[in-house]
Amino acid sequence: MDNAGYCNETYGSLHNPASDDELVDIAGATLDFSNTEDVPPLDPEYDGNTGYSNGMTGNGAGSSGNGKLMDLLDEPVPGVGTYEDFNTIDWVREKSKDRDRHREITSKSEQSTWALLHSISDAFSGWLLMLLIGLMSGALAGCIDISAHWLTDLKEGVCLSGFWFNHEHCCWGSNQTTFQERDKCPQWQSWAELLGGSSEGAAAYIVNYLMFMLCALLFSFLAVILVRAFAPYACGSGIPEIKTILSGFIIRGYLGKWTLIIKTITLVLAVSSGLSLGKEGPLVHVACCCANILCHLFTKYRQNEAKRREVLSAAAAVGVSVAFGAPIGGVLFSLEEVSYYFPLKTLWRSFFAALVAAFTLRSINPFGNSRLVLFYVEFHTPWHMVELVPFILLGIFGGLWGAFFIRANIAWCRRRKTTRLGHYPVLEVLVVTGITALLSFPNSYTRMSGSELISELFNDCSLLDSSQLCDYNSSENRAFSNTLPDRPAGPGVYTALWQLALALFFKMLVTVVTFGMKVPSGLFIPSMAVGAIAGRLLGVAMEQMALNHHDWLIVKGWCSSGADCITPGLYAMVGAAACLGGVTRMTISLVVIMFELTGGLEYIVPLMAAIMTSKWVADALGREGIYEAHIRLNGYPFLETKEEYGHKTLAQDVMRPRQSDPLLVVLTQEGMSVGEIEGVIADTDYSGFPVVVSQESQRLVGFVLRRDLVISLDNARKRQEGVVSASLVFFLEHVPPQPFSGPPVVKLRGILDLSPFTVTDHTPMAIAVDIFRKLGLRQCLVTHNGRLLGIITKKDILKHMAQMSNRDPDSILFN
Repeated sequence: MDNAGYCNETYGSLHNPASDDELVDIAGATLDFSNTEDVPPLDPEYDGNTGYSNGMTGNGAGSSGNGKLMDLLDEPVPGVGTYEDFNTIDWVREKSKDRDRHREITSKSEQSTWALLHSISDAFSGWLLMLLIGLMSGALAGCIDISAHWLTDLKEGVCLSGFWFNHEHCCWGSNQTTFQERDKCPQWQSWAELLGGSSEGAAAYIVNYLMFMLCALLFSFLAVILVRAFAPYACGSGIPEIKTILSGFIIRGYLGKWTLIIKTITLVLAVSSGLSLGKEGPLVHVACCCANILCHLFTKYRQNEAKRREVLSAAAAVGVSVAFGAPIGGVLFSLEEVSYYFPLKTLWRSFFAALVAAFTLRSINPFGNSRLVLFYVEFHTPWHMVELVPFILLGIFGGLWGAFFIRANIAWCRRRKTTRLGHYPVLEVLVVTGITALLSFPNSYTRMSGSELISELFNDCSLLDSSQLCDYNSSENRAFSNTLPDRPAGPGVYTALWQLALALFFKMLVTVVTFGMKVPSGLFIPSMAVGAIAGRLLGVAMEQMALNHHDWLIVKGWCSSGADCITPGLYAMVGAAACLGGVTRMTISLVVIMFELTGGLEYIVPLMAAIMTSKWVADALGREGIYEAHIRLNGYPFLETKEEYGHKTLAQDVMRPRQSDPLLVVLTQEGMSVGEIEGVIADTDYSGFPVVVSQESQRLVGFVLRRDLVISLDNARKRQEGVVSASLVFFLEHVPPQPFSGPPVVKLRGILDLSPFTVTDHTPMAIAVDIFRKLGLRQCLVTHNGRLLGIITKKDILKHMAQMSNRDPDSILFN
């Protein structure tokens, strides 16, 4: 509850901080507290008090000299019921507010045709909003895919028939391409051909090398500069912050229009620069930005933070839907990984929005293959029970890689936050980009983009493939059956295996330092690339073992001589899923995403075995996934629902004040003056105050938020004549008669929450933690025989849990 941001004494100072230089470092970005771009409009008709248990709307009142109460503040006060930046919403109050609004609309719908139409439009608005989110997100995802593909190819050359064509589209209409060199056509020229007239020799190689590095540095420089100059929130993946926002935390501007614009542009630049990052994670952030902006078109979602979070949960599903072409997987991802509150109605709307987004992206057809992703594959070769052993080995590798990556990346990000390294974000991005481009160009598997690499590794070789991975020696021996001929590896395969082994170590190391820099950076594609490389290496090894040793006991039972029994691309797919599962700890949603990617229902069992093994191994080495680890690193007030509370502490052990602390600051329901209350506000930085009958009895009456109190007192001074510091403040429904000569009184019953959640001092903390998780509470009051003893906030619980886990309790930064 202690938040210095609440220390100001007027609504104007609350809404417009005095200093524009008040900055904080969050999620690797320098954030400005003065950003009010995403503050909900304070409409005159906004009823900030709806949802309180007393149902009253009068925020203040004056008393004339004869004791008659002049209720000048019965109309809603703008700002009351809203939340300050970097604070947690009150889920109970927001849901109550929405129930009251819905009850009022339903009751009025029976009175007139116009009210009935308003009720129908209110019910339909949610589906219309989902339609708009799906259309907008799908269109943006298509533009990002097309632009990233073009800029990635621009590092290697340009199309003479139209500079806006990428390499593949440029050569589509050419009649001068050959089967062996299908990627070469007169219309597409490398930079060496353009600048030097030759595509062969050392000079041409150096020219292409330098242009590759220069383009990579230019793209990354533009990305980091745009992020720092216009939208600091646009850096990183965005999923840790989305999870925190969906749990009820307020981060103004994180889902605003500037963040959307800059993230869309810089995501294309960052992916095209060749850094070891992906666009899939940031697409969730982009979709949530679209949802938040479109929410402002509908009063129901603009004025209610809990309803808005239902929409953001659906938007997270849309982001995964357009990232992987997996609508069902996207819905399950939102349910399993990011959402804090996911009612059945949100499930249906998430599915509809994900469907619309996938349809929109399919209509754009960004890759020209009628698919939603670049690495869509179809396998038809059956797998055998013996192959479960290598699949489980891939799961073990994925779990080990996930645990290593999380520890290494968190250590690097902590070093970035606590040392001078964090003061030079532009230099860091340029250095990492330069090293990445320098080391990746000589190896064809690190030079290509992450999506192209995964597509290459997932591919099952056929007669039409000219890849090095498909350079098998031709054999004249064929089995007299429906099986394909055996495929002994040729020199090209062995060369590719060495290059892939080097690419594996390169990707593992460079991804650790790339994720978390001041550019948009997703983790799905780099993690899948690491697993796909490891899986392809193991798949080729298994393939050659089955070919050369088909008389072995473990092989001859299911693989006959000359038959093509092993599909290396399947191993790459299983390895990709295992590594992504080890890093993120996704399970069900990841299986469905991979199934939707491949269309292979028969491969669900290998995927499930590898992903569950990966999760078990990773959980044995560390319980947190990468997103939870970054939430804890940044000090966000996030109560993880998957984490068990196994300690035997009581509420009195956690509540404040402690024995050595000053007494709890309370307000009395009558007898305090405006000046006294303003003095309490000025001398403390608490987010709210319990209201008691009297200082002597300490009998609890209710709870009032600091923000509501400040705004109401400021409004009473401005709009009610005669209110001075000596005016008495009452939280009573009926104000007693006042002396004729006294100043008018201020009635604040309307902003008082008469049903705050309370527990006794002997309540086990395991129960209290469950209450906070399931009800989304901001605070809970502690009583003993009806007398107020103290208060427990969400921050207190997080600090206590950190302390019990031998972590630094001061790492929890926000309310």
